[in-house]
Amino acid sequence: MNDTSGRRDFLKMGMAGLATAGVLAAVDTQKAAAQAASDSLLRTVLDRGKLIVGTGSTNAPWHFENDAGELVGMDITMGRILAKGLFDDPTKVEFVMQDPAQRIPNVTTNKVDITIQFMTMSAQRSQLINFSRPYYVEGVALLTLPTAENKTFDKLLAGGSATRVSILQNVDAEASVHMALPESQVMQIDTQANVLQALESKRVDAAAVDLSTVRWLASRNPDKYFDAGKSWFSMLYGAALRQGDLDWLTFVNQTFTIAMFGHETALYDAAFKDYFGQEPPARHPGFPVI
Repeated sequence: MNDTSGRRDFLKMGMAGLATAGVLAAVDTQKAAAQAASDSLLRTVLDRGKLIVGTGSTNAPWHFENDAGELVGMDITMGRILAKGLFDDPTKVEFVMQDPAQRIPNVTTNKVDITIQFMTMSAQRSQLINFSRPYYVEGVALLTLPTAENKTFDKLLAGGSATRVSILQNVDAEASVHMALPESQVMQIDTQANVLQALESKRVDAAAVDLSTVRWLASRNPDKYFDAGKSWFSMLYGAALRQGDLDWLTFVNQTFTIAMFGHETALYDAAFKDYFGQEPPARHPGFPVI
């Protein structure tokens, strides 16, 4: 059979035929495990019957407990996406609470299968672990008060040296703010809570915090916080995996890609809207943009 006749036969199948083919092509976990390399974590996880994810519980919107005491957040959703890909069941996952300092050690010592804990990808960290494909692009953004006259970025920029901005204290804090507001006064503060308190008490005009934090707070508390509409300094968030396991890395990457850009985006889309207050960009068949 040549390519042309094969394509005709494929098109004649119609949707019903495609659905049947999809059922027949389904692979159970035991068969999938048998295909993985004998020393791959993919085989281990499938045989075990659950995924073990290292994460946190105190940083909304990434990982935190809701009012019902349930562990939720964007990182938690990514873990459930992997469990669904593995077992067709997003509940087959155990979350292990870990300090951020344990994100890499717990992966390299096999205490967890994967770390999903708002971890910024870097060349230095990539010498120790493999990163999955990015599942979010973090940045610095400006949080303001909805009642303030200069609540938008344009107004803050026009304020020049009169504009005051709070930010968490670190060696690059002032330079980071000045990338967006070059003439502003920068107030470096010891904790994130106090960065926000400085805004709430009107000691500053804006707080420079993570873009995800701005979107979370502004969408959940629109009467209290406002997204000034400016973000910069992109940082990639990826999951951390043990090095030397191509089957496991490939599975994670492909599952994330399908969940963000393919035909199974429901979990990712719902979480993106819930935690960031935004609809994900529309995906269009045709040229791949992933």
